Amino acid sequence: MSTITPISKNILIVAGDVSGDIHAASLVRALKAADPDVRVTAIGGKQLAAASDTFMYDLASQGASGFIEPLKKMPLWIKLLNQIRDYMETQNPVALIVVDFYGFNHQVLGMAKHRNIPAYYYVTPQVWASRQYRAKQLAGLTKKMFVIYPFEPEFHKQFGGNAVFLGNPLLDYLPAPQDKNFNVADHKNHAWKLGMLPGSRMGEIKRLTPVFYQTFKQVLKEFPNTQAYMFLLPDADEKVFLDLIGEKPHENFHFVKDTHYAKRAEMDFLLACSGTATLENALLGIPMVVAYKLFWPTYEIAKRVIKVPYISLVNLLARRALVKELIQQDANANFLAAETMAMFQNPAKLTAMREDLLKLRASLGEPGVAKRAAAEILNDLKHE
Repeated sequence: MSTITPISKNILIVAGDVSGDIHAASLVRALKAADPDVRVTAIGGKQLAAASDTFMYDLASQGASGFIEPLKKMPLWIKLLNQIRDYMETQNPVALIVVDFYGFNHQVLGMAKHRNIPAYYYVTPQVWASRQYRAKQLAGLTKKMFVIYPFEPEFHKQFGGNAVFLGNPLLDYLPAPQDKNFNVADHKNHAWKLGMLPGSRMGEIKRLTPVFYQTFKQVLKEFPNTQAYMFLLPDADEKVFLDLIGEKPHENFHFVKDTHYAKRAEMDFLLACSGTATLENALLGIPMVVAYKLFWPTYEIAKRVIKVPYISLVNLLARRALVKELIQQDANANFLAAETMAMFQNPAKLTAMREDLLKLRASLGEPGVAKRAAAEILNDLKHE
């Protein structure tokens, strides 16, 4: 087994949203496990704050998505970029690692390039889906990109990028799929478990929480024993969600703060906001319907720049409409309830979707992704 020569150097790592914070913290822990002399300074979220030696700012709690909403964050971003510039000039980090969050991080990469600081992209943004010109920019700004889908290295290669696929980092902390049997004797009176994932950003939450709750109420009319579980982030305020629901929840409705995916893995079907959650569901083997409901100016811009046929990662990886996607005005309680009830009425459909999702899981590699990425970065730094 090869060993890594210890280095006593400072690494700067920057993440800008909740999922990126989780991936970044996992990578930091792997770096420190491989070399205890590494010192990490971070901008990110609560996970990075716990894993790093020095924490500069909780940017993940300020995350914005789309095209219009990030503009509101520009004063904050300018302030943080100035702090990062000062840090690079006074502390001279041996490397920069950025995680997703292109709008902010490509500017950080530019500052590192100007100062000859080697830069790595861990969880590279999906430039293959829109604005592909960014792939050439990333190639010029990074020493190496750790991509998360098996087709990405070939895509980046045509733009001159050094991209490697070591597996999808979600595999490092999602449990193995549970055994499932959807063939119940009385599907109408069965206690189906319906999960709801309204998103991690406030805009998503506001748009989808009331829709998902009304979907559940419609499903109850046909399947009266259905139990609904709305999954919240660990630090989420339940009162915000209760206000969005706008009424006293049904006795079969439950809020869940599920940090290790154990409860989500029990679900029979999920209503999911488009995003990382859809891939998590696929890795757990949980059938789903995907909802996509953006602030309308953002959506109008997105329609013009996105070059892929699907919005969900699951369908993009499967290269077909494996799961139903309901977009903008179609992401309503009537359509979501109809899709959910169609699945409950025909458990064979649930079984078939689950089998297809588990095939996707098998295509995304093996656990230990952060450990393998950390080893590559540290081996690179030995030769800087």
